[in-house]
Amino acid sequence: MATISHEDLHKYFEKTKSYKATIHFLLKQEELALTNKKESPGAALKRLALAEDMIFLTTNYIIMNGMSQFMLKQRSEEALNDGRKSLFKAVAYMEEVVSPNIDAPFSSYEEMLNGIRDVDANRRHIIVKKLGLALQLLQTAYGDRTKWRWAFVELEGRIATVTKNIMNLKTAVINTDPASPDYEPTMYHLILIKKLLLQAADRYREKYELSTNLIDDFKMAINFLNALKRIHILLGERESAETLKKKADIWSAKLELDMKKQEETTVKKT
Repeated sequence: MATISHEDLHKYFEKTKSYKATIHFLLKQEELALTNKKESPGAALKRLALAEDMIFLTTNYIIMNGMSQFMLKQRSEEALNDGRKSLFKAVAYMEEVVSPNIDAPFSSYEEMLNGIRDVDANRRHIIVKKLGLALQLLQTAYGDRTKWRWAFVELEGRIATVTKNIMNLKTAVINTDPASPDYEPTMYHLILIKKLLLQAADRYREKYELSTNLIDDFKMAINFLNALKRIHILLGERESAETLKKKADIWSAKLELDMKKQEETTVKKT
């Protein structure tokens, strides 16, 4: 590793002062927000705002890492790790508001969304777009060979889930009418939901095949396929729903076969 001069280090500290101040402010805001009871009036809106703060916090850490790479010619592992933790917190706060359930009927978590009923379709779409962008920037900053490669699969899946769950699916079909004032954000949001659910399914399958060989990872992959199928059914997209059903059936058959093989291997070892 190249030696960093005192002059370069001083310049880096000066350049990052404003970002460190922002980070300090956001962490204090989080601390204050967490003193409020989850059941208090407007709690859901405050949690959603807190999630947005954590996304902004993540981007500040990413910028600091970028400055470190540019000015000091080395990556800031501390900034990246803090950014990763902040993004996990952003997702966790959103899950408190919109449910962490991957494949569940809208009616099972509809009541949770009452707390953000005044948040319009456009803002909901913007929030999840920012969440996804922060993830992409963080993954790019870490690089392909990061030890966190498979840990990011969980984060991708959770982001896909809250992206789906933050949408009011009861009005989604209505808003796909071009005459609806919420047509554009709804359509873009639905495109994003479909993309992320399919990506999460493929990533969990990849994790299972190339890394863990854990049955639970394969089950998660199938859950994401089923969640996507549910969206297609809701939107009346029968052909796409049937395609997903066939894919899920094939994966389920593969899962059963793998489970039997694992059981046989376990028996032989005992």
